[in-house]
Amino acid sequence: MTPWLTDVEIDALCSGLATSGAKVRYLRSVGLHVTTKPNGRPLVMRSHAEAVLSGLKQLADPTPQATRPQPNRDALLLAFSKRKQLATPT
Repeated sequence: MTPWLTDVEIDALCSGLATSGAKVRYLRSVGLHVTTKPNGRPLVMRSHAEAVLSGLKQLADPTPQATRPQPNRDALLLAFSKRKQLATPT
């Protein structure tokens, strides 16, 4: 068994989709990390697909939400307020 899903398995997951681009978009919308082969077909690691499709989010997403970088809301508001002040004529 290969460490990635075969073309037949990907076609079974994406039944009804004809183009490789549509298959890549669908698989990404499901939550899978998809890379593409040189011919444009999707490439998905089997262990990742099994974790995501079985609902084991902690295996599929090893970085907890709390440790991810978050946007600095105050800095954004300050930057936009400065831009607004520069744009208004005096």
